[in-house]
Amino acid sequence: MSPGARPVRVRYAPSPTGDPHVGNIRTAIWAWLFARHTGGTFLVRLEDTDQTREVPGSLERILDALHWLGIDWDEGPDIGGPHAPYIQSQRLPGYRAAAERLLETRAAYRCFCTAERLAEMRKAQQAAGEPPGYDGLCRARPAEEAAARAAAGEAHVVRFAMRDEGRTAFEDLLRGEITVENRHFDDFVILKSDGFPTYHLAHVVDDEVMAISHITRGDEWLPSAPRHVRIFDALGYERPVFVHTPVILGPDGGKLSKRHGAKSVLEYAEDGYVPAALFNFLAILGWALDDKTELFTRERLVEVFDIAKVSVNPATFDTQKLEWMNGVYLREMPEAELTALFAERLERDLPPAVPRPVDRELVRALTPLVRERVKLLGEVTALVDFFFADDVPTPAAEEFLGSKRWRDDVAGAVAGLGASAATVEGVATWSAAAIEAAMRATAERLAVRAGDLFTLCRVAVTGKRVAPPLFESMEIVGREPVVRRLRAAAEALRATA
Repeated sequence: MSPGARPVRVRYAPSPTGDPHVGNIRTAIWAWLFARHTGGTFLVRLEDTDQTREVPGSLERILDALHWLGIDWDEGPDIGGPHAPYIQSQRLPGYRAAAERLLETRAAYRCFCTAERLAEMRKAQQAAGEPPGYDGLCRARPAEEAAARAAAGEAHVVRFAMRDEGRTAFEDLLRGEITVENRHFDDFVILKSDGFPTYHLAHVVDDEVMAISHITRGDEWLPSAPRHVRIFDALGYERPVFVHTPVILGPDGGKLSKRHGAKSVLEYAEDGYVPAALFNFLAILGWALDDKTELFTRERLVEVFDIAKVSVNPATFDTQKLEWMNGVYLREMPEAELTALFAERLERDLPPAVPRPVDRELVRALTPLVRERVKLLGEVTALVDFFFADDVPTPAAEEFLGSKRWRDDVAGAVAGLGASAATVEGVATWSAAAIEAAMRATAERLAVRAGDLFTLCRVAVTGKRVAPPLFESMEIVGREPVVRRLRAAAEALRATA
């Protein structure tokens, strides 16, 4: 079937087993871009048939992650749609009906093997050096006998009867035709003893009912695809187009995991990444328009994205590149928008003693001073917290005397701070330019390098050796607090001399 033979309908179908990780979300981004590029439909479906692994609150966090990234959907568990419900545990009758159809056509059979028997079987296979898999004991059981035992209430599962001979072939949009020997597959469970389907059956039934045109999922499902093809065929369903996307690797070449610093999407939000940057980064992590373009607006990605150009090779997650990209997005953001993000972050991270809401005019004034320095929103508070304090903690002497110039002349440092306090106290016009001119004249009068004197003042005023531009910061902090901090620092140094 050609990719354009059916209207494009794609789904993001996570399991509620925790927060969505970046590999899972990248597949969702590609499916969303594909749908929006083609004018198709993107839906969200929750695959929760494995009730033992469900984590409370996962659905809400999955949807929150999508909303944060700016991914919308046309049908889903929260908004409904023509194929509702979009939660698999609410669709059980349909799976059971499909299993009954497969039983009637002998494409499936009831299996009454106990857990103990299956454990002994696997143990014997291991001892004999045979590949693990169900040995087909119940496959030869007469269907009437199996039906009677089931009607009497005997616990059982339903297994799909895979072909023993020949091959299964299917098309993958990225990889072309894939052919697999049927002998590599055993008869697998499609309906569990509790009446819940396995993934193998449930997603096939739902993809047919919901008219899914393309199955986009990670290539860890590639080995199972022949099973799914067989179920599609046995039920008389039209096969969707398979699109198995590659894994994401860590810097060491292993599959991306938390040991590489990988986080869930919501953790990236917590750390101060902006959604546009993470969306852009993940969209091109394994897909490229050309060999040079890396920064895209969302609208541009929708315009140019071609799912057939997704690479089949694993991509390496580069945290430094993501941070760089996030910094670019922050620097290019309209100042009013960036100010709002800074204010929101400061509201969250500043000490409780700082009044809320934070002074928006103050945030607006300091934003231009730090926007070029920030790669993550999480870095903002540590850079600017001194603006919101009445006083800053007096740093240890070594913070002031970091350079050899002052370590050898503590008295000179004390004198320099005192002179600086007097200078700024007498500046006629309180502006960065006037403060700088006066301070340079003071350095010349004291016969010290301006940079050495300014470093002392920076630590005294901000409490940090690395801080926003000194004179602009002094202007925003205000004359009286600056004078007070300079004199307090001089007294603290004098006490150590």
